[in-house]
Amino acid sequence: MTKLTLSADEKTIQRAKWIAGKHNTSVSALFSRFVRSMEKREWADAPLGPITKKASGLVSLPKTRSDKKLLADALADRHGRM
Repeated sequence: MTKLTLSADEKTIQRAKWIAGKHNTSVSALFSRFVRSMEKREWADAPLGPITKKASGLVSLPKTRSDKKLLADALADRHGRM
């Protein structure tokens, strides 16, 4: 593995350490994951297709339930798990 030195303001460094600690990992591993995730997101900058554009905004989620809860409920219904 190659060593890399990065510079950032103190607040950013402390935040990175806090996030890494929260996820039980190192700042180096956190940075590596970030870079890999950015590579995967390059496709996100591609223009939307016509079907996706038409479908955008068709659904409004209820404010009383999070998107994660709605997804969990839908998966439970689909797969018969409670």
